[in-house]
Amino acid sequence: MSKIAEYKRLEAQLAEQLAALDKLKGDDKLQQEMEFETKLRGLLTEYGYGIQTVLDILDPTPSKKAVEPDNRRTRVIKTYTNPHTGEVVETRGGNHKILNVWKAEYGAEEVRSWGSNSHS
Repeated sequence: MSKIAEYKRLEAQLAEQLAALDKLKGDDKLQQEMEFETKLRGLLTEYGYGIQTVLDILDPTPSKKAVEPDNRRTRVIKTYTNPHTGEVVETRGGNHKILNVWKAEYGAEEVRSWGSNSHS
């Protein structure tokens, strides 16, 4: 595209945008919003409040971050069945009293092989 064609295209776009801006300046709704913003900013300055403080006052419900638990994964319940006694132990961790007794008697690797994951 030649420089003069680009210039004329940009000039036409600018003329359209200026016309749209002039039309918007005469809009009563815009005037009302601008007046509201000016008065609101004046009040914020007068009372020394920020936008976030005003939002907290208007909607005091705690933020989502404060309500949600941390993002740690819930441990899966693991079931261990002792093949020698038929005794069953369900636990979310490996430091269980009966498991520790079994590990001392049969060995940790052996007891680990008795475990299976549950879906709860």
